[in-house]
Amino acid sequence: MAADWQRSPDDDSDDDLDESVADSADDRSEESYTSLLDLPLSSDLNRIGEQLHALARAQSTLQELLQAVVNITGELELPTVLRRIVRTAMDLVGARYGAMGVLDQEGRFLEEFIPLGLTAKELADLEGVELPRGRGLLGHLIHHPEPLRVKDISRHPESAGFPPGHPPMRSLLGVAISVRGQVYGNLYLSERKDGKPFDRHDEGVIRALAGTAGVAIENARLYQAVRNSGEQFQRLLLPRLPDLRPFAAGAAYRPANSPAAVGGDWYDAMLLPDGACVAVIGDAVGHDLRAAADMAQIRNMLRALYFDRNASPGASLARLDRIMSAALDEAPIATALVARLEPAGHSWQLCWSSAGHPPPLVLLPDGRVRYLDTDPGPPLGVAPGLPRPDHRQAVPVDSTIVLFTDGLVEVPGQPLDRGLDALAVTAARFVGRSPEELCQALVSHRPGNGHDDKAVIALRTPPLTGYASS
Repeated sequence: MAADWQRSPDDDSDDDLDESVADSADDRSEESYTSLLDLPLSSDLNRIGEQLHALARAQSTLQELLQAVVNITGELELPTVLRRIVRTAMDLVGARYGAMGVLDQEGRFLEEFIPLGLTAKELADLEGVELPRGRGLLGHLIHHPEPLRVKDISRHPESAGFPPGHPPMRSLLGVAISVRGQVYGNLYLSERKDGKPFDRHDEGVIRALAGTAGVAIENARLYQAVRNSGEQFQRLLLPRLPDLRPFAAGAAYRPANSPAAVGGDWYDAMLLPDGACVAVIGDAVGHDLRAAADMAQIRNMLRALYFDRNASPGASLARLDRIMSAALDEAPIATALVARLEPAGHSWQLCWSSAGHPPPLVLLPDGRVRYLDTDPGPPLGVAPGLPRPDHRQAVPVDSTIVLFTDGLVEVPGQPLDRGLDALAVTAARFVGRSPEELCQALVSHRPGNGHDDKAVIALRTPPLTGYASS
């Protein structure tokens, strides 16, 4: 039997066995390789892909959010801040429509509603429709200031529907905005541009933006409060125009667009005992409380000087310059222009002197507008010993003399003549208005960029009949 298990030289059975084993091993190897490809990893790979996609989206959103923070916090005017918040939120989540609802002091209703994204036609369709006051879903967010995501507005139990002409809106994302722990308002977004409902990622982004928005709103409110206080202080320093009849008069002042909001611009006017009328415009250097204090000192000293009926405008400015140099520890630098109107035959005579100040602007009865360009002389506080020449010009009855500070015409990087020309064009448009309306129009339509405070005063010459006609 043993011989039965011995291999003869011609026997190939072992080779066949070896080949069979080898084939079996190859089959197993191939089977293992094939089964590796067939392992149920597709869901894991999909999950990993989704996570990578979410990570990339989060990174992109973070960069956009950081830029949004810069954009929002870089603005200090509250209306602009609110609109920028809405626009930024729309861009971050790709919303077609957005709005900001500002609550009233009691926090019960919307006091202000700022919608963005509506087309001209959509706005026209909503003409005459009252802005939302905070009912329906908007009211839900007011009374429950937690983030709100709604896929179908019409199916929400608290939906109040839309007014006629309102564009169709299906989805909603609402987030409350708090300032110092109190809800200031709500941010509303509707209709993602890709047609999908708002998701958790969108909610997280807008919640993060809402925190920054609260800080930006608080900064803007503080800026507004400081500016209002500064403007009130400045206006307390400025005189109220007295009764200058028979002259018609007007004046206007606007602070600079800066947190301090105080400066050295001033105006003044007074009827003198001899019947003449004096108007003054001035600008002390600086944009702070020191400039305002300097302005008050200069204005009060000059008022006492030009009340002297025998002093010409040039003489008053020269005496003021010498007094400032001798009496004040540190004489401020200021520009000023003193103008005196008095009867002269059948017209009025304007006598003026300038200490480095822009020239007077005259609006004639026939609608012509011209500047009285002369040598302005050095500013106050620069060369007290120099003479101050007077200049004279006859002006007809019903002419308007306008004195203004350089904040109305100066734009950094542009020639002064361009600002002067723009001011003259604006004055020509309002030549028939009262002096008060004219002054308001000039400060509202100023060519200046708002970084300097500005003052303007206007006097209109009355008829000479019965008025110092002798």
